[in-house]
Amino acid sequence: MKKVHTQVDDIIETMKNNNGYATLAYLNQNVDTSNWKTKTPFASIRCYLQRREEFFKIQSGLWALTEYKDKVLEKFKIKKDDKNTKAAFEHSYYQGLIVEIGNMKNLKTYIPSQDKNKFFMEKKLSDIVSITDIPKFTYDNIIRRASTVDIIWFNERGLPSCFYEVEHSTNIINSLNKFYELQDFRSKFFIVADSRRKAEFEDKISQSIYDQIKNIVSFVDYDSISNQYLNMTKIQENKIII
Repeated sequence: MKKVHTQVDDIIETMKNNNGYATLAYLNQNVDTSNWKTKTPFASIRCYLQRREEFFKIQSGLWALTEYKDKVLEKFKIKKDDKNTKAAFEHSYYQGLIVEIGNMKNLKTYIPSQDKNKFFMEKKLSDIVSITDIPKFTYDNIIRRASTVDIIWFNERGLPSCFYEVEHSTNIINSLNKFYELQDFRSKFFIVADSRRKAEFEDKISQSIYDQIKNIVSFVDYDSISNQYLNMTKIQENKIII
C-alpha cells in the first residue's frame, strides 16, 4: 500500500534539501503548503516541529531532522556533552540573527574583528555584516571600547543606534560596564541571554552604580530575538516592489 504523503513529509523534504536543518523562517518561506487544507500553515509547521519525533531543536528558531542529528551537530562543531562547543555555537548564532535583523532594517551592522571568522550556521559572520570597520563616531578611546561590543547597529549617519551583548554564561557585569561607558550616545543597549538569566540581569542593573543606565539598558531573551528575526523575514517577503 502506497504511503500517503503528509504535511510532515513536506517539512522533511525541505529540510533534506537544506542539509538536514532549517530555521523556522526558512521553512515558512520554502515549505510547499499549497495543498495544505489550513488557514494557518506557519502555525502548523511550528506545531509539527515541537511535537514530532522526526525533528529536534538546536536553538530557538533553529531545527534539524533527528535522522541527521550527528551530521548536523558535526557541521556546526557542536560536540555532545560539551558545554563549550554548544556555548560557542549559541553565541555566534544569536550574533548572526541580530546582524541579519539589522540588515533587514537597512542599518549598518558591525561585529568585533575577533568574531569575524566565527560561523552563523554555514556562513562566516564576516560575510553577513555590512561594514567591517567601526565608524569613527567619537573619540578613539571610546571607539576602542565600543569595538568590543558583540553587535552594533549604525544609522545612515554612521552613529550607533543599538548595542547588543550576547551573554551565554559570562558575567553580565562586564557588558553593563561597557554600556556605562557608552551611555552618552542616543542609543539603545541590550543584554541578550537565556530567559533564565533575566533575574540575574535585574539584580545587577539595580545596583546603584548603574542608576544612570538602568532606564536605557534592556534584557532580551533568545526567543524574542528568534521571533523578531522570523517577523522581519515575513515583512521582507511581503514587501511590495513599485
